[in-house]
Formats: sequence, structure tokens, C-alpha cells
Amino acid sequence: MDWTKEEKQMGETVIEKIIRNNVGHAVKPGDIVTVNVDRVMIHDIFIPFVAEKFEEMGFKKLWDPDKVVLIYDHLVPASQLDDTRHFHTGDAFAEKYGMKNVHRSDGICHQLMTEAGYVKPGNIVFGTDSHTTTYGCVGAFSSGIGYTEMASILGTGTMWIKVPETIKVVIEGELPENVMSKDVILRLIGDLGADGATYRALEFTGSAVKNMSVASRMTMSNMAIEAGAKCALFTPDEKTAEYCEIELNDFQKSLVGDEDAKYIKTVTYRAEDLVPVMACPSQVDKIRDVSTLEGTEIDQVFIGSCTNGRLEDLAAAAEVLKGKKVADYVKLIVTPASRKIYRQAIELGILDTLAEAGAMITHPGCGLCCGRAGGILTDGESVVATNNRNFLGRMGTSKVEIYLASPKTAAACAIAGKIVSPK
Repeated sequence: MDWTKEEKQMGETVIEKIIRNNVGHAVKPGDIVTVNVDRVMIHDIFIPFVAEKFEEMGFKKLWDPDKVVLIYDHLVPASQLDDTRHFHTGDAFAEKYGMKNVHRSDGICHQLMTEAGYVKPGNIVFGTDSHTTTYGCVGAFSSGIGYTEMASILGTGTMWIKVPETIKVVIEGELPENVMSKDVILRLIGDLGADGATYRALEFTGSAVKNMSVASRMTMSNMAIEAGAKCALFTPDEKTAEYCEIELNDFQKSLVGDEDAKYIKTVTYRAEDLVPVMACPSQVDKIRDVSTLEGTEIDQVFIGSCTNGRLEDLAAAAEVLKGKKVADYVKLIVTPASRKIYRQAIELGILDTLAEAGAMITHPGCGLCCGRAGGILTDGESVVATNNRNFLGRMGTSKVEIYLASPKTAAACAIAGKIVSPK
């Protein structure tokens, strides 16, 4: 798109500011630019393909081994015979090219990238997973790519991108007690549609957004890809600084959409009007109020994943489950997003509460979310899950019905043995 003289005087969106800072000149939506990459993430599923393509391209060394992070999470612990090949290939690649940032059992890639301090506000980051959009929670431009693009970055440290248009999402007010950020992002995906933000940036603002924890923002940026978004950005603030253990510099403080910035559209919500919702089988944008689904029988509940496996999620579930029991014939599986969260949940007594209620607690990792670990379902079974996708065959056979919900809603359903609204 071409700008008029008047438009060239306008302000910038957050994504435009991040890219401008990286390339050294102003940009507009549609521009093709080559960016210098601040960090990349490769996970265990893709490392064999990245390694093969990297050497096929003729590269002899990594552009910067310290900027490459390799994380084993989808296949940990191994559940299929071929899984160990991925580990051996990854270890050999890391040793050959001097990679030090390797996490073999520390948790889910998207949790670790911010938790371990690899991503900072204003960074440009790419990863071999679609939910790399997660790091927008701290004000970074982060997006998922394929193994060929990743191999190219490993050799050059650069990546070409098209500057995306931006959809502004304004959420004002105070969320009801039974509504979590998962409900907010599901509602937005339902309103936009699964392709409604394709190759666009989502920019979140408003008083309700400012009041959200970084963990809650992570849930929303994580799921932005389910509407097709290229990235999802929150303005860095004092919560971001505390989480990242940094002092924000002037550039990072400037990462807020200008009043005269050009947005393709603005979507506005009144927080008080939002209610608990679910994504119904088998479309992530098929959003229904939980109240309209009450009474639907379920076989299993899953609380975890890179979407909702954080400490506040486990604590919210424990609050609902405290002094209660999981319904007969219902399995409740809880998977913390990282080893750090697992240990914190132990220290705070959260895992005790969950275990006493009847939950099965697993090692941190992707696990059931991608249908790899114990807990997969079969024909005719239904699950309420806190992860990000409910596609056919995602958590078992193609005849499993997956309902996506918040941790509070999921915990309430586990007690009832059917879909109910959290109180």
C-alpha cells in the first residue's frame, strides 16, 4: 500500500516502531524489509529438519550460537520410538556448532523463552512453532516460521518480512471474577474468525489489559495465531520490567500505539460484559457461552500447555478444586508449563490441593496438548482443555470432542463431570 503525504505524517503502531528501530528507517504496512534477528528458538520436533537444511544450504557455522535456543518439550518424555532420534540429532547439532542454550527437560519452549530471559521488549524473535507469537506479551515481535527459514536465519542472522497491518483491540473496565484472559482471547477469536487477523498484528490496550499480569497477557498473545495473526503485542510496563528483570529503556517505553497511528480496524470490549466461554468442537472460532453448554457430559479435563500452564492458572484451578473431588470416571490431568512453575506450585501447596482433589500431575512439557503423552482420548470421548487448539485428532482420534476453556472453567467441569459455569 502507498501512503499519501498526509499519512506519512501520522504516528506509528507498536509493530511499526519495533521494525523501524531494527532496520533504521520508518516503515509502513506492506513494505518488505530485512531484519536483524535478536533470538531464535528451535524445538525438538523440528531440529532434525533444521539441521539437515542448514548443512544442505552450505553453512559452516551459526551466525551467533548464543542467540540460538534449543528446547526439548513436545517429545519429553519420549512416547514413541522415533522420539529419541530427535534428541540425538539435536545434541549432536548443538555440540558441533557450539550451542550452549539447550533445555532438555525444563518445560515448554514458549514459557522458557520469556521465563529464562531470552526475549526482551522490542526484540525480533522467530521460532519453529506457530505459537511463537507468545512473546508479544513482553512487547516483542515474535512469530513462527518453517525449518527452511530457520536454517537460513541460523546462517545469516537475518530474515525478510512484510510489515503487517495492525488491528487494535481495546478492553476497558474490570473483568468479572469468573472470567480469565483465556475467555477474552477466545471471545476475540470468535468475533474475528479463525482467519480474521491473517498476517496482521494485534495490538492490545485499555485499562483491563493494563491490569492483567504478564502471565495473562501470555495466554492472549499465545492464542493470537488462532485468528491468523502474525504477532500480538502488549505495551511494556512496570509488570513487564519486573518479569524480565530489566529497567525499561526509552525505546521500550515508547512501544505504545500512537493516537494518530493507522489501524485497519479497532475492536472494543467492555470487560464487565464478558462471560466464561468455550471453543466448541472442532473449530477454535466456534465460541459459545459456557452457560449455553451446561450439562454436556465429559470424560476428561486437561489443565496445562503453553497457553494455560502457568502458576496463576494452576492457582486458579486449585482455588476452584480446594476441598472438592474430581467426579467419578473423569480424569483430570495437570501439566505445569515449566520446571520452575512446578517447583513454585509445590512450595505454595498448589499441587497438594490439586492432587488431593484427584488430579494426575505430569512432568512439565507439551504433553497432552499435542496428543503425545498419557491421556489421549478415543472415539466418542469429550475433553475440556485449557490448551489452544481443538482440531480433529489433536488429542486422540478424530472422533474426540475438544472444548477449550479457562482453568477456572475447566476445574469446575472436572468437579461436576460435565460442562458447568465457574462460580
